Amino acid sequence: MEPLPAWYLRRRAHYLPGNEVQLLTGGSELFAALISAVNKARYEVWLSTYIFHHDDSAQAVAQALSAAAHRGVRVRVVVDGFGSIQSVATLRQWWGHTSVSLAVYRPLDRWWTLLQSEHLRRLHQKVAVVDGELGFVGGINVIDDRIDLHDGPQSGPRLDYAVQVRGPVVGPMVQAARAIWTRAAFGADWTDEVAQMVRSPHGLQRARELMRSMRMTSRISTPVLGAARDQTEPSHPGTVEAAFLLRDNLRQRHSVQAALLWACGQARQDIDIACPYFYPGRVLRRALLEAAQRGVRVRLLLQGRPDYRIAALAAQVLYRELLAGGVQIFEYEAAALHAKVVRVDEAWATIGSSNLDPLSLLVNFEANLAIRDGKFVREVARALERAFCQSRAVSDTPVTAGWVGALRRRAVALLARLYLRLAGIRSNY
Repeated sequence: MEPLPAWYLRRRAHYLPGNEVQLLTGGSELFAALISAVNKARYEVWLSTYIFHHDDSAQAVAQALSAAAHRGVRVRVVVDGFGSIQSVATLRQWWGHTSVSLAVYRPLDRWWTLLQSEHLRRLHQKVAVVDGELGFVGGINVIDDRIDLHDGPQSGPRLDYAVQVRGPVVGPMVQAARAIWTRAAFGADWTDEVAQMVRSPHGLQRARELMRSMRMTSRISTPVLGAARDQTEPSHPGTVEAAFLLRDNLRQRHSVQAALLWACGQARQDIDIACPYFYPGRVLRRALLEAAQRGVRVRLLLQGRPDYRIAALAAQVLYRELLAGGVQIFEYEAAALHAKVVRVDEAWATIGSSNLDPLSLLVNFEANLAIRDGKFVREVARALERAFCQSRAVSDTPVTAGWVGALRRRAVALLARLYLRLAGIRSNY
C-alpha cells in the first residue's frame, strides 16, 4: 500500500510556495471561473460540495460538467445527502444518461439513518479541482447567490468568497476531493462496483484502479477516459505560500482551529473575522481576547439577517464577554452573510467552508485555504472593509443581561454539548 502524503500526516498547516491565487466574490464570479475551467478540462474534474441546487446557476455548472464528460473527461461529483436533499433527484436526472459520476455522502433515504450518530457528521467542504492543476476552495455552494433554501429569492446576493488557485497546493486538494468522493461512492454502491468487476473481462485491472483511487496518494490518478495527461508537470511561476487545511475525523481533526490559533498568536495589528455561525470554544475565544488585550484590533462580522434563530442566539450569548474584552462586533445587514474568512494583519488569511462553531470545528468535513501573501491579504482586507461599512456596530447586549441571559447562555451550551455527544464527539468544547 502506498504511503499517505506528507501534508496529511502533519498536524500543523503545511505551506507550499509557488502558487497563484485569485479572490472570487460570490457565486457569480466562482461559477464563471469554474465553468471556464471545466470547459477547458482535458482529463479529470473533481467537485465536492454541501449544496448542489437545481436553479439556473447550478444547472449551468451541471451542463458544463456534462459536456466535459461527453468529450471523455472523467467527472466525479460528491454532494452532501442533507445539504442537497432537495436536489439529489434532479441531479440524478440531469446526469442519468451521461458519464458524470455522482456520489451522495451519507444520503438520508431511510428514516432510521436519522438515528445514527455518524449522520450528524456532514460533508460541508466546497472544493473543485480541474486536471489536477487548477483548484477552487471556499464557502460558496453551487446555488444562485440570490436564492435562500429557507426564505426563497432574495433582493441582493449573499456575501461569500472563494479562492482560485494554481500551483503545488492543488495536489492536496485533489487528493482530498478524490478521497471523499470514493468514501461516499463506496458507502452507497460498493456491491454494485464489485459485481461489475466480476463480470468485466478486465475486472482485476479495474479492481486495482479502484483500490488506488481509495488512497490519498502523492500522485494524480491516471484517467480512465479521455486524453492522457501530459507527462511533464506544469511550471508554477506564482510566489504565494498556501496551505490546504482539511478538517476530518481522522488525522486532521483540529487542523483548521490550530491554524487559527497560530495566526491569532502572531497578530500585532488587526484580526478581522467574517463568519455566519459563530460559537467558538473557550480556547479560541481566549486567543481572540488575549489579542485584543495586547492592542490588536479584533473585529467580528456576523449575521445581521440570521437564517437560524438558534445560531444567532449562540453568537449573541457571547457578545457581553467579547465586548467587555475589547472585541468589536458588527452585524452585516446588506444581505445574507455566508462568508467564512479570517484576516490577520497584512500577512495571513484563510478562506473556506469552516464556520467558527462546534459543527465545523469538531464534526463536519471542512476545507480551507490558508495564504501567506501581503498582496492577497490586502485584497481580502479591502473586501472585508467594504462589508464592515455595510454593517451595524453592536454596542449593547440585552440578550445576555440578567438571569434570562444566564439561562440562554446555559441553554446554548447544553445544546452544543448534546449535539457533540450525539455525533460521537467527546470534547470539553
